[in-house]
Amino acid sequence: MVLSHSVDEYLDIVDENDNVIGKKKRSLVYAENLSNFRVVNAFVVNSHGKIWIPRRSANKTLYPLSLDVSIGGHVESGEDYADALIREAHEELNINIDELATYLLGHLRPKDGVSSFMNVYEIQTDKLPDFNKNDFSEYFMLTPRELVELISSGEKAKSDLIKLIKFFYL
Repeated sequence: MVLSHSVDEYLDIVDENDNVIGKKKRSLVYAENLSNFRVVNAFVVNSHGKIWIPRRSANKTLYPLSLDVSIGGHVESGEDYADALIREAHEELNINIDELATYLLGHLRPKDGVSSFMNVYEIQTDKLPDFNKNDFSEYFMLTPRELVELISSGEKAKSDLIKLIKFFYL
């Protein structure tokens, strides 16, 4: 597992089959508007079917003050999806997913209408995360339908959030 983490880390560039074909700095991936890189996303869901949905902090470059998936992040070069999920869960929510029921919901590609190649997970727990205040400013516990209604009423959200909710929960 890659333990170092920087703001402008290297990301693996992948082909249409999600095979690594190179790597680029994160800043270049976004400057070139690429979608052939990897991310992980996870929803923290309680026993009542409510999802922990955070609001991104104001200091975020992309989607400041927008609703987001419970956990999300880039898969750094040399990392696999599972290692990235472990790292991001610890960095963003201070949780150890080895201690929680964690399931792969699915693997999506840009051709599915999302921003990049991604594994999407569900983490089941009734314990509220101790979230990183640099990443998130507040949170909501919402059913999938409540979240869709909130976004449909004009609440700002990361572009993939509603797509993932509809794809995996509705």
